[in-house]
This record gives sequence, structure tokens and C-alpha cells, in this order.
Amino acid sequence: MSEPRPSDRHDASESDDTFAEIVDEATQRDPDLAVIEAGSRTLRTVSGPVPGDEVPARPADPEVDKALRAVEQELAGRWGETKLEPSVSRIAALMDVLGEPQHAYPSIHITGTNGKTSTARMIEALLGAFELRTGRYTSPHVQSITERISLDGSPMDPERFIETYNDIKPYVEMVDAQQPYRLSFFEVLTGMAYAAFADAPVDVAVVEVGMGGSWDATNVIDSSVAVVTPISLDHTDRLGATPAEIAGEKSGIIKQDATVILAQQPVDAAQVMLKKAVEVDATVAREGMEFGVVSREIAVGGQLLTLRGLGGEYEEVFLPLYGAHQAHNAAVALAAVEAFFGIGAEQPGSLDIDTIRRAFASVRSPGRLEVVRSSPTVVLDAAHNPAGARATADGLSEAFGFSRLIGVVGASDDKDVRGLLEAFEPIFAEVVVTQNSSGRAMDTDELAAVAVEVFGGDRVQVEPRLDDALEAAITLAEEEDEYAGAGVLVTGSVITVGEARLLLGRH
Repeated sequence: MSEPRPSDRHDASESDDTFAEIVDEATQRDPDLAVIEAGSRTLRTVSGPVPGDEVPARPADPEVDKALRAVEQELAGRWGETKLEPSVSRIAALMDVLGEPQHAYPSIHITGTNGKTSTARMIEALLGAFELRTGRYTSPHVQSITERISLDGSPMDPERFIETYNDIKPYVEMVDAQQPYRLSFFEVLTGMAYAAFADAPVDVAVVEVGMGGSWDATNVIDSSVAVVTPISLDHTDRLGATPAEIAGEKSGIIKQDATVILAQQPVDAAQVMLKKAVEVDATVAREGMEFGVVSREIAVGGQLLTLRGLGGEYEEVFLPLYGAHQAHNAAVALAAVEAFFGIGAEQPGSLDIDTIRRAFASVRSPGRLEVVRSSPTVVLDAAHNPAGARATADGLSEAFGFSRLIGVVGASDDKDVRGLLEAFEPIFAEVVVTQNSSGRAMDTDELAAVAVEVFGGDRVQVEPRLDDALEAAITLAEEEDEYAGAGVLVTGSVITVGEARLLLGRH
């Protein structure tokens, strides 16, 4: 297995200077935001073990597995996640007949283009470490639909998932009969999550949007903390053709008097977010200004961070995830939890450093630069758009010393596949194009045609079946002794990664 590269330790004495440089860069980068920022309040500081979160396998009990498959089949008969009628009227009607369960607990709402799920997992781990009972709702799932709804840091067990579905099913059918369109797959799952969180009950819910913000089914909560991870181009047919247009839709999760934790954004996207904050009198904390990554260094199994939070500096924080993007996700997650506890606004001081360290050390994010095999090393990453692919490519190059890297790519037909392949072209010696089992999967021949234009014909191999593609890539990585440090990256879609994970024996 190719080990992560060592790196020199950063001198802690350089922290303040480093953070000052971050602030300076952010100030120089966003001169057009001065007028907007002058009208908004910016957040400045006033002066039990966390459970594991592995991807669950199919239920061992045949009867439970049969019942879960029946639920999955019923859900699959509804509109899929990519077929939308932009409205929250149906989910609002469902919440009404269920007794508004989404208002039974405080919540943290997360939008953005990339990094939402990893950030949600980090927020969940931090809250759990402070002995709060958490509910987390994320999408899509890697292997099991039950991953989408987590309680106390672990996916809902199948029996409870089935019970929750059956509990709300009569109300779902009632709403279906009253609306022009039936509730969608995602809307029903959202209803299940909110009902399960109220039933638990949880102390706080961590909720990731499905798509966008304003009309996303999750947007019937009234969150005190709104988190916006980096915005880039994705779902442009539904959300808009520019970062600013996409930000306009995503800004819909910012509620009156909320606190907004804003990751680094394109200037036009940041302008939209800050304008919305002004309109609803929300407090804003910006990465690179009120919080950020002070320093980071590669460590065995992840990276060691110094983070500047809303209430001070947190040193020697180990994060068992690779890539600069995950360090920035960690900074965003920390600021969100500080804001939830009132740090930086209602009370001075910082959170307990030992608790913070313990929480971050427990974080897992399946399918995000996840090593699932050695000799040769096989890494899975769910990057599915150009921005995500660039972050993955940078993280992989930084953390692993591969002498030769083979890509396995299976993408969806509604994505910017050319942009994704172009982001990986500099690091892939060869690419094996394939297809996952989803109905949205891009045809292998179509994907191959684009890959040949990007890589050249001699660097592209076509294997329509994912199992054959994995075998071909591993064979290429093992091909010659001089490539003993070769590796394989499986990417292009969450579905591709989930199916590869199963094929490679990760349950």
C-alpha cells in the first residue's frame, strides 16, 4: 500500500501570521463585497465517546431484509430525486398532518455544492461529543438507504426504518390524494427523517439539503444555523447557470435572525448570500475572516490541523480524512457548532479542546478518499462534478505517493462529464470507463467517446461492467514491477462508489 506522504511540522508560532495572511487574501479577493458587508452583521468573538458511523450491510434477518426491500420498492415507485416540481407545498402538507415534527428540536441546515455530507458528519460528531443526542439527514446514500437517516451517530437500524415508514405511510397517502402530484421519493424520506427525529427524540438535527435550498423538501425547518459549503456549477438545469444564480436558490435556507456559516465562495455567490443575510437580519461568519484553517500538515491516516474558530484557536486537531477540502470542511463544521452553542455572539471563550479533538478523530466519511484495499491501493471517492474532482485530485496527489494511478470512472448522464474527466486527466496514467446500475448512468460508449477526446485513445479502456472495470484497473496497476507503487481511484458517482465498495468486500 502506498502510504500517505510525511511532511514537516508547522511551527505553532507561525499560526497568527498564517491566519493574518488568510484574512488578507480574503480581503483582497472580495473587494466588491465591502458595501454589502457594511450592511450586514458579521459574527466576531466576544472576547462520552462518539459512536462509529460505518456503512450498513443488508439486514441479516431474511424477514427484515424482505420488509426493507418492500419499502425500498414502494419508495422507488415515486418520483426520483432528479425529477422535481419546485415547491414545498407537499412536504408542508405532510408536516401539517404529522403534527409539525420538524419543529420539535433545533436544527442546523446545510447547503452548498460540494462537501455537504462530510461537513454534516463532522457537525454530528462534534455535537455528539458534547453529549447531545443527534439526528442526521444526508443524501444520497453510498450503499444502504438507511444511511440517510442517522440517530446518535449511526444509521437508523432497518427495523426502525421500516417502522417509521409504516407509521407515516397513511399520512403520505392522505397528502398524495390531496395534491396535484404525489410526494416524491425524497419528500417521503424527508418526512420519515423529521418524524424519526421527533420520536427519538433528538436534541438537535443536522440536515443536508437534497438540491438547492428555497424549494428543497428539507426547507420546512427553521434552523438557527445555516451552513453554506462551497458553491460551484452543478444541477445547472434546475438551479441556474452561474454561481450567483445557484446561490440565489441555496440562500433560501437562511432564516430570520439565523447565523450563517459561509465557506469560501466565488465572489458573485458570496454577494448573493450576504444580500440575503441583510434582508433577514442574519449574522454572518465567513471562512478566511471570522474563522478558517490556520495550518495543516499531512499525517499518517489523515491530517493534523490548527483551526481558528469563532471563539479562538484549536491546535493539534487530528482529522482522519485526506485533502485540503476536508480541512476546510472541518473549519466550517467547527464554526457551525460554535454558533449553535452561542460562541462568539452570546458568550466568550472557546469549546473544550479535548472534546473537539476526540470528536474530529472519530469522523468517518465513506466514499470520500476512502482506502478500501491494499496491494495495489484502491481508493474510492464520490466526486461527480468538476469542482469535486479537482479537490479529489489535489487531495490524492498530496496524500499518496502513487507512481502510477489508474482511474475507474462511471458517471451520470446529467453531469459535466467532460469537466470531471479533464480534472482527473493530469493524475490518471490510464482510465477505465464503465457504467453503474443506475438508470441515470451515462452509457459506456458515450463516456468512452468523451474520455478519448480528453485522454487520447491509448489511455482509455472500456469495460461496461463495473466488476470487469475494477479487475482491469487492478491488473493495470499490478502490470509491471516498476509500478509497485501504483494505485486505483474509483470515482464519478456516489452510486459507482457504493457498488464498487460492495464488490470490493466492504459491507
